[in-house]
This record gives sequence, structure tokens and C-alpha cells, in this order.
Amino acid sequence: MKHTAARSLRAVRWLTSRLEDGLGEAGRRPDRGDISITTVIIWVAAVAGAVAIAGTIAIVINKYNVSLSGI
Repeated sequence: MKHTAARSLRAVRWLTSRLEDGLGEAGRRPDRGDISITTVIIWVAAVAGAVAIAGTIAIVINKYNVSLSGI
């Protein structure tokens, strides 16, 4: 039990220091982490394109699956 408490204390101290470092960095650079709307649009378009391609491939495979099963 003594070892578990020591590990927990170390983990809490580490997490606290990481949080303080992150908050300090955010205070120094308030624009850090902002994502451009253009970036969001590009990512949404890329994901939508990938889903459309995957859906088209699935439809074609299902359509010709019956024909190919007899080969």
C-alpha cells in the first residue's frame, strides 16, 4: 500500500506540473492551438471524399459479388 501511495503522489505531481506548464504556455501564447476555418473545411472535405470512395467501392463489390462467386 505504501508503494501505491508513493506512485500515486508522483503521478499527481507530474500531472500537476504538466498542467501548470501548459497553462503557462497558453498564457504566453494565447493564439496557440487555434485552427483556421480553411483547415477544418479541408479536413471535412477529405474525410467526406474518403467515405464516398469507400462507399462506391462497397457498392460495386456488392453488385458484382454474385457474378464473381461462381468463378
